[in-house]
Amino acid sequence: MKCVGVLGGGQLARMLALAGHPLGVRLRVFDPTADAPAGAVAEHVRADWGDAGAIERFCDGLDAATLEFESVPIATARAVAARVRLAPSADALAATQDRLAEKELARRLGIETAGYAKIDRAEDIAAAWGRTGGRAVLKQRTMGYDGRGQAVVASPQDTLLAWESGGRYPSVLEKFVTFERELSLVAARSTAGETAAYPLVENVHREGMLRRTLAPAPGVQAEVAAQAASIAEHILRELDYVGVITLEFFEKEGRLLLNEIAPRVHNSGHWSIEGSQTSQFENHLRAVLGWPLGSTRPVGCSALLNIIGTLPDTTGILGLPDTHLHLYGKEPRRGRKLGHVTARADDRTTLENRIRALEQMIEGAATPRDTEGGP
Repeated sequence: MKCVGVLGGGQLARMLALAGHPLGVRLRVFDPTADAPAGAVAEHVRADWGDAGAIERFCDGLDAATLEFESVPIATARAVAARVRLAPSADALAATQDRLAEKELARRLGIETAGYAKIDRAEDIAAAWGRTGGRAVLKQRTMGYDGRGQAVVASPQDTLLAWESGGRYPSVLEKFVTFERELSLVAARSTAGETAAYPLVENVHREGMLRRTLAPAPGVQAEVAAQAASIAEHILRELDYVGVITLEFFEKEGRLLLNEIAPRVHNSGHWSIEGSQTSQFENHLRAVLGWPLGSTRPVGCSALLNIIGTLPDTTGILGLPDTHLHLYGKEPRRGRKLGHVTARADDRTTLENRIRALEQMIEGAATPRDTEGGP
């Protein structure tokens, strides 16, 4: 039996562990949190990120190591990589956990992004506005997720207030993009260099959090799909990347602007558990262990809906045909992702009917406070 270590013990590690069981792969997670969701289905090494002895115990006997979120401290990633093969590598993590480094990577590869400028000091704000102008989005360079550490700003004064209230973290100011829709691409690359990509999916966010994903994205032009595949190929090759990676895009007038890179399995790929020949979680394990990748072909069409803040009536959800409930073992809390539902169908009309029924159940259970951003 193979053993894979995961830095982080949240719901992504939990789903990786569940995908590993049928393959004869057991997981060991490293996470400082006592009630880490993956701890229910995997061995849990609970320790601070800088605990050298715990890192040694975590690495002992592993066949490979990986990570479930991009905010793992680089020092921890490098300490693990010194003892066992880490995929993606610590260098790939460093290039994708910092929004400025991400955008500089895209610029180096000729990949289009929104206009941007860095802000390290208050004195940088005026020059940054000279480069972005008009409406913009201020983003922390690291540690932001689900809309946290971000603010839409309309003037240099707004930017200064947002930067100061946010803790004066190193940030980037991005030109606000009026896009037609948000798309993402989940792709995998193995230790042997084999690659596979899932179809582009369409994402709907609210208050900075993903609410719904449609897979495959409807109405994708062949040129747009080819552009996404080319961008993924360039990034995977440049980073010598191993594992699953997710690219988030804005679609605007038939072209794609790269928004963010996630060096991991991703919320917008959860539909693949039931909606694809091989889930993103299984393919991630296959990739890091050097096994052949599985087919990414979709089975019909699917929708993912996140459950945030409050649990709905799960019996009602389970009563809908071809609908699959995933709960993460988390206590309800405002802005917290508690689980997701995947609906699948053979045609779009049937799928849309199931989405409407599910949204009534999920959103009917939530209060306005439940859906404000948070961990």
